[in-house]
Amino acid sequence: MRRPDRLLRVCAPLELATLAVLLTNLGALHLQAVAAAVGPLHGCAYLIVVLTTAREPNADRTTIALSAVPGVGGVLALRRLTANRTPFRNG
Repeated sequence: MRRPDRLLRVCAPLELATLAVLLTNLGALHLQAVAAAVGPLHGCAYLIVVLTTAREPNADRTTIALSAVPGVGGVLALRRLTANRTPFRNG
């Protein structure tokens, strides 16, 4: 069985967490420093999630499309990849 790439397993929850921080900041705090620090981190995590999902050998079109949904897409794609694991066949 093949697990999803470690980079994807780290960045998918990171993308969701940074989005939560950004939305909390937008709704309550309005601190420019938080947006300036967390915004680029969220953007990078989003791009990494989409690219690493596309590079997964057992990712189908639906999984790749799910990964492109901002915020929860990475977690949903990771969950789908983990659920669709197939045994590794040698040869």
